Amino acid sequence: MTAGTTDTSRQEIRRIFEAQRANQAAVAKATARERIAKLRRLHKTLLHYRQEIRDALYKDFQKPPLEVDLTEIYIITSEIKHTIRNLRRWMKPQNVGTPLPLLGSRSYIQYQPKGVVLIIAPWNFPVNLTFTPMVSAIAAGNCVMLKPSENTPHSSAIMAKIVEELFPENEVALVEGAVETSKALLDLPFNHIFFTGSPAVGKIVMQAAAKNLASVTLELGGKSPTIVDETADLEKAAARIAWGKHVNMGQTCIAPDYLLVHESCKEELLKKISRHLNASYGEAPQNSPDYPRIVNRHHFERVKASLQEALEKGARAVIGGQMDDASRFIAPTVVAEIAQDSRLMTEEIFGPVLPVIGFRSLQEAIDRINSREKPLALYLFSKNRKNIRQVLNHTRAGTTCINNSLLQFNNINLPFGGDNNSGIGKSHGWFGFEAFSNARSVYQQIWPLSTADLLRPPYNAWKQKLADWTLKWL
Repeated sequence: MTAGTTDTSRQEIRRIFEAQRANQAAVAKATARERIAKLRRLHKTLLHYRQEIRDALYKDFQKPPLEVDLTEIYIITSEIKHTIRNLRRWMKPQNVGTPLPLLGSRSYIQYQPKGVVLIIAPWNFPVNLTFTPMVSAIAAGNCVMLKPSENTPHSSAIMAKIVEELFPENEVALVEGAVETSKALLDLPFNHIFFTGSPAVGKIVMQAAAKNLASVTLELGGKSPTIVDETADLEKAAARIAWGKHVNMGQTCIAPDYLLVHESCKEELLKKISRHLNASYGEAPQNSPDYPRIVNRHHFERVKASLQEALEKGARAVIGGQMDDASRFIAPTVVAEIAQDSRLMTEEIFGPVLPVIGFRSLQEAIDRINSREKPLALYLFSKNRKNIRQVLNHTRAGTTCINNSLLQFNNINLPFGGDNNSGIGKSHGWFGFEAFSNARSVYQQIWPLSTADLLRPPYNAWKQKLADWTLKWL
């Protein structure tokens, strides 16, 4: 299929799904060694196609090659290597303790594949967010259908090439298309759906999954706050906020979405952010080879309209604000004195615009965060342990990073995911394997006689005394 320009027909989607459903039992039987071999082939193939992946992402939204290496390819290869190192242990039955009343038995958890799973990926990190969950799904022994975004057709095309080269269609298949393809997929009785995208579409996915009682992992977004208190190292905070906000031109679900800064250091922090942005992208970022573009016209107009609305309501662009319609360019922009009912403060920005708000007490910042839906990420820059504890104990977020930006995503040992409006379920490493597995509980009687055998009807005084003793002491 040509680079995501045409929806895959419902008939074709159903045919692939049924082929995978017929093959799921055979795929589930794959040993750890066989699954690891698949992952090693994927790792080798990704590196083989590294330059083609870079080229595709540059064509889709002018993403710099080094950024592709770090935020797309490395994330997948590190997931693969971590999974290979640990998969045998994850697949082994996990013994659990035996309560005294069940003496003479053994209990354990056996992780089994869910079956045929669907992964719907977004456009902002198209290769990473398609293949990283696929690694977990393969490791868990599932058949997989992949639906990348139609907004990044060149990336979809190279992923389709890789999948076709590595896997038979009845094990892993990638289907391209837009809304109609997604609708056709969501009508099918998948055993699990892994979706990355907006909360609004996440609700549609969950509603579709409910019709088939399919489990879901929803990695959504929201407005991720960044707090800078009066004790923070402003130089490091400025550099890391500037970088975290403008990786991928701000089109990142865990990017700092708005900045809460103690009034005593706000002006100094803004000056340092401006200096670091100039050091990264130059005084004319439109000419920088390291600064991507908004992915398409629709999203450019969305960010542009939100910024213009804020300015019309009295906000002030203290950094940047320049735009170029022809190239879908928006300069790194920091906005102050912003109305709280403007779209920049009520909707996820997903672009290179950062509202900044001053606060005089940490509780004021915490109250502002808690007045909104739970964010996917929360960032805090502080040297004060009491302040750090206060923020952690009195806010809720899917992930938190202290004195840095974005890097919580890169620790493969941490679960990644949101909370309520920002997501359901976790991924990465063990947590990704768990998401695509059913934790099957197994109880095995070892001794000939169990305690339950002693308490069967007919009931009598002796059995009642045994029950009383058990309730009191065990």
